[in-house]
Amino acid sequence: MENTTAKQLLTGGYCNSLDEYSRFITREVKIGDVPMGGNNPIRIQSMTTTDTMDTIGTVEQTIRMVESGCEYVRITAPSMKEAENLAQIKKELRYRGYNVPLVADIHFTPNAAESAARIVEKVRINPGNYADKKRFENIDYTTDAYNAELSRIYKKFAPLVKICKEYGTAMRIGTNHGSLSDRIMSQYGDTPRGMVESAMEFIRICEDLNYYNLVISMKASNTQVMVQAYRLLVETMVKEGMNYPLHLGVTEAGDGEDGRIKSAVGIGTLLEDGLGDTIRVSLTEDPEFEAPVAKALADRYSKRKQQTTSPVEISALKDLPYSPYAYSRRNTHAVQHIGGHFHPVVMLDVSGKNLKDPFFLKEAGYNYQAILDKYNMADQACDLVYLGDELPSFSFPGNLSQIYNYGTWNKLNNKQNCFPLFTLDEYLDNSIHDSLLNLVSVNAADYDLSKLKALDETAVIILESSAADHMTVQRSFFTSLLNAGLTFPVIINRSYPIIDAETLQLYAATDLGALFTDGFGDGVWLNASEDISLSLLNSTSFGILQATRTRISKTEYISCPSCGRTLFDLQETTQQIRSRTDHLKGIKIGIMGCIVNGPGEMADADYGYVGTGPGKITLYRGKEVVKKNVDSANALDDLIGLIKEDGNWIETREIH
Repeated sequence: MENTTAKQLLTGGYCNSLDEYSRFITREVKIGDVPMGGNNPIRIQSMTTTDTMDTIGTVEQTIRMVESGCEYVRITAPSMKEAENLAQIKKELRYRGYNVPLVADIHFTPNAAESAARIVEKVRINPGNYADKKRFENIDYTTDAYNAELSRIYKKFAPLVKICKEYGTAMRIGTNHGSLSDRIMSQYGDTPRGMVESAMEFIRICEDLNYYNLVISMKASNTQVMVQAYRLLVETMVKEGMNYPLHLGVTEAGDGEDGRIKSAVGIGTLLEDGLGDTIRVSLTEDPEFEAPVAKALADRYSKRKQQTTSPVEISALKDLPYSPYAYSRRNTHAVQHIGGHFHPVVMLDVSGKNLKDPFFLKEAGYNYQAILDKYNMADQACDLVYLGDELPSFSFPGNLSQIYNYGTWNKLNNKQNCFPLFTLDEYLDNSIHDSLLNLVSVNAADYDLSKLKALDETAVIILESSAADHMTVQRSFFTSLLNAGLTFPVIINRSYPIIDAETLQLYAATDLGALFTDGFGDGVWLNASEDISLSLLNSTSFGILQATRTRISKTEYISCPSCGRTLFDLQETTQQIRSRTDHLKGIKIGIMGCIVNGPGEMADADYGYVGTGPGKITLYRGKEVVKKNVDSANALDDLIGLIKEDGNWIETREIH
């Protein structure tokens, strides 16, 4: 597909189309022998965690990363000595037969960037701390003072640009949400627009110097901010006649299931928009585990055909009834505890379970105590269960709604806390409804709007899809509801019958995360094959809501993936902190290996645990330093003490 800037402008600027998958075609950038952008595949990359001065260790880790799927490898160069040692690393890699393009990661040190640009295929600079000031001071800049700063930055940045031009080196201008300069903060605040303008200033300098070998990123640990910033970036570039490749990533995503779901929400939402030319998934794990996750996300789109016609019409971006650049939850009326001001609900299908055994409900967040004949409810306890036509032989928890197919529900003698699921035609053809709550199944690709208008105030829509591009069609449905002024709550139902557990998590986080990020959805209902456990479907559902910031059900860890600058074992430390704080529902804890990824990069974390020297930790409350140079042996206890001091600590309770 050719780059049709006119079409992009017609639809508002940030993507080609909202009603069909259409990749936003960018400028091709040469990075060694692996070009990016244009019609090239979405490239996979990651970053080493070794000390850059450890040549052999870095080389061997780089090889493991390449073997796991990395097409570019980034290595930190915090000072001149590391930048110069990149030559030895590259030499050893080439000697061993690996020609993978190398990327130097630069913060604060222009001289290291200029040295590295003569050695590696690409350098990454952060506009917030490359030749710019980041002291977290509230400074009001006059127009003259602002322009004077831009002039100073031009002079500091121009030498690197000229070296990159001379050596054919590519550059990534990588903005981070939490490390915007004081100057940008004073003008735009801590916003997606500020992130965009931070990058655009450096892009304009590059273009003024006739240098175009650029890749751009807008990373944040908050997926809503990250998605909004990338969309605003593309809109801004299009208006200025630019189409540079995009490097996608959610920074400090964390580890395990949480890190994968959070990464998929942010990266997947943009891939659905047709945006993205390279992916780095940032996990607090060894880097060779990152590439397969990124590849699984990218491969889904390499296999997707670009449609030429749409099954559902949707307005151009300029006519949308919602803003894709700022989060606002779709306005709905409440039906029982669904919609309105209530947080999104989680629904699970338990019709295939042993309905003579209440203990299976532990997978759904309800722990049955046989002696007391009662349930203990976990923080991640689902809100509704679907039983279809099956009847249990025990009493369900009183706050767990039971959903039956209409015919079965209608025959129940006791309908207490039991509610029907209709097809749309069933609902309209039958006069017997529940007085409080009725679920109505609707296919997003095949429905009659006039029939939806005939539903009453007790209806909640279960939104299904049989189309190839489920998310796009379901998003179109929400747009139709907005345009028609219909405020029914909607539970999004998605089925993944033939994929494994980790792939399901990535796909579901993409598909549902993209909708919740735009403010759509009042509930989640995931279905999968029998070999996928109920507990995984439950945790994935809650994980998606947590990652989109629409329902907080557990502690959030904003932990960096480690690199050569890290001053302690991030994986071990993260697990230690998690083991003692994972019961603090709603608290966000930033765990950073060094000051580069320190108070700014933690963005909106409530507390920060940051390495500041060998064996030394600095603790933060938000972006405020509370304790400096704490011995690492005492740092976790001091962090807990700080949380207690603020009244945010709760004692763990034993779950029986």
